[in-house]
Formats: sequence, structure tokens, C-alpha cells
Amino acid sequence: MARKINIKTADEIAAMKRSGKLLAAVFDMLRESLKPGLRSIDIDRKAENFIRERGGIPSFKGYRGYPGTLCISFNEQVVHGIPGDRKFEEGDLVGIDCGVILEEYHSDRAETFFIGGQPPLEIENLMNTTRAALEKGLSMWTPGNRIGDVSNSIQAVAEKEGYGVVRALVGHGIGREMHEDPQVPNFGKAGHGPEIVEGMTAAIEPMVNM
Repeated sequence: MARKINIKTADEIAAMKRSGKLLAAVFDMLRESLKPGLRSIDIDRKAENFIRERGGIPSFKGYRGYPGTLCISFNEQVVHGIPGDRKFEEGDLVGIDCGVILEEYHSDRAETFFIGGQPPLEIENLMNTTRAALEKGLSMWTPGNRIGDVSNSIQAVAEKEGYGVVRALVGHGIGREMHEDPQVPNFGKAGHGPEIVEGMTAAIEPMVNM
């Protein structure tokens, strides 16, 4: 039996936007801070301090026992890499995922970074395609569409470029809980799934593989 999808009021969405604004600032800080030689645990601690100094709570830390503020995934790792002593090296492709709680509402964001200079063409194309898949999925998140329209659009962008999408992990609703219904897969059939209505909120999370 499917759980109830939580529909947010205008005030709740405004609070979620403030949470998202703080999370965006975290990623602005990360973009300036990531350098070869830096340990992933050091950037994790910097992110935690940054969030707490601004009145937020790192939502990943302690979630089901998770030890970090960030998920930091190197190269072939998809997601959920745990920060530690591994250092960023020139040429690493690094996915960073972070969540914030502010005013009791969650925000959730991931971004991919290339460490050191201009990425090779094949890496740049992977990053650009994933960004395009996200933007297409976001454009389909509109009242009257269905979850399958979002999922199918992400899949189509990735597969057009010869990439695969991760099927074992999905996007999700978000609000007072980090993970709410509905699930938002990165593959599916257009016209299928729950209808999107005003006040539904979700983290759309394309995961694209070479």
C-alpha cells in the first residue's frame, strides 16, 4: 500500500526554499574549496561547520548511522561514499551529496566536480549530459504531468548520448522528512505513475553512468 504523498502549503514551500538557499551556499563554498591534496574528511568537517554556523543541521549526519555531513564519491563510485583520509587528486571526478535541515524542513542536493583544470571531453560530456537530464526532469515536474513523465525524460536524455541510468537508486519526495513519497526513478514510462499536483515537492536525482 502506497504511503500518502504530503502536499505542502505555500508557507511550507517558502521554508523549504530557505533550506535550499542555505544548501546552495554550501555548494558555492565547496566549489571554491575543492583542491588536489585535500582530504575528503576535511571538506566534510568544513561543510558541517558552515551549515551549523548558519543555523542549519546536516541532515545526513546520524541518518541510519551515517557518520558524515557529505556523501563524497570518487570516480566509479555512484553515491554514498563516506568521507575519510582519501585525498582529492588531479583528474578525479567527484560526486558530492549534501542535505540540510532548516526550520524543520529538508533540502537535498548533489553535484559532480572535476578536480584540477579542464576535464577531458568524455568526462565533460558525461557531466553536461547529466546536467541536461536534470534540467529536463525539472521541466517535467509540473502539475498535470505524471512521475513517469519526469522519469522517462531523464532516461531519454541519458540514453540518447549512449549512457545508462542507475536503476537501484531513485529520487524522492522531500519535506519534513528527508525521504518521502513519491519515489522518482530515472527511468520509466511517460504517462504512468502518480499525477503531479500543486504543492508536491521532490528531490530529482539523475545518476548517469558511462
